Amino acid sequence: MIQFNLDASGATTPFPHYWELCVGSCHGYTALREDYRKQLKRAHDELGFKYVRFHGIFDDDMCVCYEKTDHMGRGQGILYNFMNTDNIFDFLLSIGMKPFVEIGFMPTCLASGETTCFYYKGNITPPRDYKLWNEFIHAFIVHNIDRYGLDEVKQWFFEVWNEPNLAFFWDGTQEQYFELYKNTAQTIKSVSDELRVGGPATSINAWIPEMIDYCRTNQVPLDFISTHHYPTDDPLWKNSDMTMEEFFTQLGSEFGKYERGILKKMTQKAKAEAGDYPLYYTEWNTSADSRDHLHDEAYAAAMVAKVLADNDGLVKGYSFWTFTDIFEEGAQAGKPFHGGFGLQNFYSVAKPVYRTFEIFHELGDERLTVDCDTSEATVEVLATRTPNGIKLAAYNHQVPGEPVKDEEITIKISGLESVSNVWVRRVDETHANAKNAWIAMGEPEYLKPAQVEKLHEDSELMLESLEPVVENGQCSVTLTVPVNGLCGIEIDF
Repeated sequence: MIQFNLDASGATTPFPHYWELCVGSCHGYTALREDYRKQLKRAHDELGFKYVRFHGIFDDDMCVCYEKTDHMGRGQGILYNFMNTDNIFDFLLSIGMKPFVEIGFMPTCLASGETTCFYYKGNITPPRDYKLWNEFIHAFIVHNIDRYGLDEVKQWFFEVWNEPNLAFFWDGTQEQYFELYKNTAQTIKSVSDELRVGGPATSINAWIPEMIDYCRTNQVPLDFISTHHYPTDDPLWKNSDMTMEEFFTQLGSEFGKYERGILKKMTQKAKAEAGDYPLYYTEWNTSADSRDHLHDEAYAAAMVAKVLADNDGLVKGYSFWTFTDIFEEGAQAGKPFHGGFGLQNFYSVAKPVYRTFEIFHELGDERLTVDCDTSEATVEVLATRTPNGIKLAAYNHQVPGEPVKDEEITIKISGLESVSNVWVRRVDETHANAKNAWIAMGEPEYLKPAQVEKLHEDSELMLESLEPVVENGQCSVTLTVPVNGLCGIEIDF
C-alpha cells in the first residue's frame, strides 16, 4: 500500500486553472455549425474554457477575402467580407467566450502559391504582396474594433500562423516566417498598441530563442510566446536537428514512444527559453495522432491529470487540442470512437478525458503539499483547499509498454477538526467510459438516438461515498486507483 500525507491547515501555493484559458477546435468554418456550437457551449459551461483557437479563419471557405471579377472573368480588385467571422465572434461572446485568433491560412487571392494542407485545403504559402496582406490585416483589425470595441478586442490574442517550422503548414523558410510575423504584428500594432500579438506557434517547442532574438534585434512587437507539443514528439524533440523525413526514416517504430513526464520537461525548457515573455501552449494532447485509440480511453484521462498537475506554475495558458471530434483535417472521420482528438465525440458524448477536465475544473485554486512514502509509484495525488473542505485528484498513469498495476493507496490528512462526508468519482476502464458501452453495442458506425442516450449515461461521473477513519484530528481514506484510473475525491468539513 502506498501512503500519501498532507496537512489540511498547512501553507498553500496558488493553483490557477491555467488549462482553462483556451481550448482548440477544427478549422473556423466548423464554428458556423449548430452541433459544434452546442458542444463548445457545453465545454465552456461545464469545464470553464474561456477562449477557443482554430485554424483557417482566412481560408477560402470563410470568404473573408476574394478577388472580384466582371462578367468576362476579369479581375476588378480584392474585396473583404467579414460576415462569417462576425457570426463566429458574435456567438463566442454570446456564450461568454473569446477568440484566440490564429492568423492563417492564406486567402488564395493573396497567396504566392498553390500549396495547401488538409482536406479543407488551407493555403500555406507566404503572401504574394505584403502591401496587399497588410491592407487586409489592417481592415480585419479595424473592422473588429469597430464592431466590438477596443476594450473587448484588446482582451483577445492574435497568434501569427500555425507550426511554421513544419513544411506541411508553411511553404517557406524561417526567415520568411519572421517576415510574415513582422508585417502582421506591426500592422496589428499600428491600429492599437494595446492589442496582443505573438508567436511563433511552432511544433515541438521550436524557434523560441530565435523568435525572441529576431524581434529584439529588429524592434518587432512580441507580447507572448506560443508553441505546441505532444508527448509523441519526444524522439524528434531530443533530435531537433533532424528533418521530419529523417525522423520517420531513422526512428521508425520509435515514433510514438516517450518517457513518463516528458511534457513537463519540454515545458520547463520552453519556459526557460521564453524568459520574461508569457508562455502559452496553443496545442497539446496525449499524442499527435488523430486516429490514436488511446484518445478515447481511460489512458488519456489519467495522463492529462498528471500533465495538468505537473505543469502548474510553468505556463499562462495550456490549450488542449481539441474540445470535439467534429474535425475535418483529414475529412470527418467515421465511427463514434475512432481515436479523434476531441474531449467529446461527434455525437457530443463525453470521453473519459472530458471527465478529467470536469474533475480538475472543480478543484480549488490553493494547492496543498502532498508527500508520498515512495518515489517509485505511478500513482500521484494533487490536493487543493476549498472553502468547505479539500478536493483531491489521485491518478495512476504510466506510458505504454512500461510496468504499471492497480495500486491501493491511503491518504492521511492532518489538521482537521471534523469531517462530515467523503466522496469519490472515478474515471477508469469501467467508470465514465462510454467507449466500452459502444463496444458492447457491437461498435455501430452510426448511432441511433436511443444508443446516444445510453452512451451519455455510461459517460457520466457517479458519486460514491467513502468511509473515512477519523481520529486525533487526522482523517485517513483508503481506496484503489486502477491502471489508467483517476479518482476525484472530495472531503467535506
